[in-house]
Amino acid sequence: MTKLSVNINKIATLRNARGGDVPSVTQVAVDAQKFGAQGITIHPRPDQRHITRKDVYDLKPLVYTEFNIEGNPHRSFIDMVLEVKPEQVTLVPDADDAITSNAGWDCKKHSEFLSDTIAEFKNAGIRTSIFLDPNPEMVQYAAKTGADRIELYTESYAKNYAADKQKAIEAYIATAEEASKHSLGINAGHDLSLENLKFFADNIPNLLEVSIGHALISEALYLGLENTIQAYLKRLAKW
Repeated sequence: MTKLSVNINKIATLRNARGGDVPSVTQVAVDAQKFGAQGITIHPRPDQRHITRKDVYDLKPLVYTEFNIEGNPHRSFIDMVLEVKPEQVTLVPDADDAITSNAGWDCKKHSEFLSDTIAEFKNAGIRTSIFLDPNPEMVQYAAKTGADRIELYTESYAKNYAADKQKAIEAYIATAEEASKHSLGINAGHDLSLENLKFFADNIPNLLEVSIGHALISEALYLGLENTIQAYLKRLAKW
């Protein structure tokens, strides 16, 4: 079964809008795991506009499933991840002022940088994943960096799902198949939702993990966090 990692950035955004500790990022992480989530994802940014450095350290002892820290590997980010030692780090090339992640890595152009960075993480025993556009040709360069996995950037799939879901997923299937040939594990995330997740999970070969935040937290406003997580798990289940 594909694992569900819940991205709790939006909880931090809501908390930061008012100050204080409501809603509690740490409590939501504990509850999400209790409700069935198989991982917790956070994406701290340099301006700390949602997840803060304090959150990263506060969450570490509370995440007993899988702790996945995403981010652009600036030196300060690398040092923090090496100190916290999550189960997985996902490298995302987002600009500091980006509202959200909006592109995957050019692994050919940044091969040396990625290889050096990934070596640091792997020497510390941290699994590494590279955020990647659905482009089969880029997979061979991702594999050469020493990464353990790729994370498929799924915005274009989600955007085009309603118009033609078969066409929307074609490049993702091809990229996943190429990744498997290079012994790369496959994760996915960005704009996956209760509406589009099942088709994606049913058609992407060897999909190990999805990381979902914005849609899941938004849907939880209506359904409740426990019901929403259970609904996602049902869509990932293989009957």
